[in-house]
Amino acid sequence: MKKFFETFANIWKIEELKNKILLTLGLLLVYRFGTQVTLPGIDATRLQALTDQTDQGIGWLINVFTGGAFSQASVFALGIMPYISASIVVQLMGIAVPYLQKLQNDGESGRKKMTQITRWLTIGITLIQGPGYIYNLYKQLPPDAFLLGFDDFSFLFSSVLILTTGTVFAMWLGEKITDKGIGNGISLLIMVGILANLPQSFIQEVQSRLAAGNGGAIMIVIEIVIWLLIIIACILLTMAVRKIAVQYARRSTSGEYDASAVSGNRQWIPLKLNASGVMPIIFAQAIMFIPAAVAGLSSSDTAQSITATFSNIFGWEYNLVFALLIIIFTYFYTAITVPTNKMADDLKRSGGFIPGVRPGAETADYLDRIMSLITFPGSLFLAIIAIFPAIAVSLLGIQQGWAMFYGGTSLLIMVSVAIDTIQQVNSYLLNKQYDGLMKSGKNRKAIA
Repeated sequence: MKKFFETFANIWKIEELKNKILLTLGLLLVYRFGTQVTLPGIDATRLQALTDQTDQGIGWLINVFTGGAFSQASVFALGIMPYISASIVVQLMGIAVPYLQKLQNDGESGRKKMTQITRWLTIGITLIQGPGYIYNLYKQLPPDAFLLGFDDFSFLFSSVLILTTGTVFAMWLGEKITDKGIGNGISLLIMVGILANLPQSFIQEVQSRLAAGNGGAIMIVIEIVIWLLIIIACILLTMAVRKIAVQYARRSTSGEYDASAVSGNRQWIPLKLNASGVMPIIFAQAIMFIPAAVAGLSSSDTAQSITATFSNIFGWEYNLVFALLIIIFTYFYTAITVPTNKMADDLKRSGGFIPGVRPGAETADYLDRIMSLITFPGSLFLAIIAIFPAIAVSLLGIQQGWAMFYGGTSLLIMVSVAIDTIQQVNSYLLNKQYDGLMKSGKNRKAIA
């Protein structure tokens, strides 16, 4: 504990790191303030019906990712989600569109163009989602909640424009945090929104447990212990790697690699157990919204049954399909983000080889086979984590709001973002303040 406080104190001794942290906190505060600003033309005191819509199920999930802005009819009601959708679309299109493939290989200039394409696509997606959100307001709120009049065109036009501007501003905040602050800005905005719902959900669970005959304080302690164990499991899933040993041939005096002279320093290729992160869950979640949305267009009994099934995120049918989609998307996303052929080519060009495996195509096949083997347990574990909120509700009787923090996208995002941010802070400490973070590390003057 003493070491922790010493490390925390040393963070503030590094001027650059301190400024980055303060800037990040300031921009996050601006975002949180914006989530409480209601759209012009809506009576902020008449939002109870919208709040009730987000008490559980899919509505709760959408509200979490927007940091509560969805239920507040806020200028940030769509949050950063259109940007996430645009990023996914551009990333997937990069597989099939030659122009985007070229940009991906063009280094910094290509990355800037890809970012610009993502920004414009974000605006397009927001312009489509904006009217849908306003239509939802018309359905949920009473007519007298609209100060400019119910179904007024000027309200529709101005609100869609403000929602688009709000999303673009949130995107700008995220990019500024990434460039000038600490951590990944977009991920931090999502995490802060998730954390904003944590205290209220926990308080409601405590009140429920303390009610007569509902488990009492013992159940609260058990729930906290289980929650901490799940967090540890998520950390292990995020950090787990399969190390592939690599050796390098020494260069001869002519500058060519001598295969008979092998360097004694053995290095590793770290293949992550969960190379796809939370993206399979996000993909699967997006797909799971479609059946209910399409079935909602019909009033038949079958359509109503489909809508009910795919709207109940704690039902076993929903979670069975959800888990299968996660496993499928984990394989798919890993295949497009882990370029084993490129890894094998880079290894061959640098004079490296995997002991017992020939360089080139055989190395690529070997890496691909290893990735396939480790992806299955990774995808299975990811699917279990994703559906654990439903397990917590059905087996432990946990309230739905608090159960959502027992797994799924919410918990994995919190864990992965926390790990990434801590690693960035540690990098500053290692480069600017410490020779190492171990107790034997020695302080040195910060490098300007």
